[in-house]
Amino acid sequence: MSRKRMSAEVARPGAPGALGGERDGTAGIPDAAVDDLDVSDEELEAQVAALDPARPTEHQLAGGAPRGLAWLLTIGGALGAWAAVMLVLSEIEVARDPDAALACDFNPLIGCGTFITTWQAHLFGIPNAVVGTVAFAALTAVGVMLLARARPARWFWVTLTAAATLAILWVFWFQYQALFSIRGLCPYCLVVWTVMIPIFVNVWARSLQAGHVRVPDRLRRTLVQDRLRRTLVQDRWIIVAAWYAAVVLAVAWVFWDQWLLLLA
Repeated sequence: MSRKRMSAEVARPGAPGALGGERDGTAGIPDAAVDDLDVSDEELEAQVAALDPARPTEHQLAGGAPRGLAWLLTIGGALGAWAAVMLVLSEIEVARDPDAALACDFNPLIGCGTFITTWQAHLFGIPNAVVGTVAFAALTAVGVMLLARARPARWFWVTLTAAATLAILWVFWFQYQALFSIRGLCPYCLVVWTVMIPIFVNVWARSLQAGHVRVPDRLRRTLVQDRLRRTLVQDRWIIVAAWYAAVVLAVAWVFWDQWLLLLA
């Protein structure tokens, strides 16, 4: 049979290799092609996400999270908890021996020894690192839970988004203190800054994407929410990269003279 005749047979309803009729909308589609249409819900969601990355999947609408976010919370939470624990251990070492040489003290500019004895490091009367240890341990648990395909309620996502916002405000405040008051850089604090920026951006992006965080009706009618959602979801790693660049430039500018002395 020639290719032209084969194509005609495939296109003709009722022909061998063609599917049944026009009523189900599959007339003219070969059996093998229809078999390819039989995909799982996960595969269908992945295909839809590839076409429109800002569109939430059914799993997200039900309270779940993409695996990328779950891994980010798990790994970022673990790194943050490690940094906080190391700060706690460093403070214990200094309490035992005020003249102790800490492993995190690299040079006059970069070190944690000058940080752990300041009032900024004990904002709530206890070491900030203790609060960070608890918070990052909880964040790691959230990441593991989402990796297990859990679907928490909307209030959970609102709480997580609010906690991420408070955490990034705390980071902002401590960055200002480090640059302009303490005049130094804490290595473990830098780890916390590094993980909190993408966590904050991605938590907000996914909360907006799935509709867990909502805006007033007047703003929604002007499509501000949809534009913000698409920008955060599609360009979230560009935002993270720009944020990192801003922090690096600020550190380079504030400590320019010290960098020159260290590199001389």
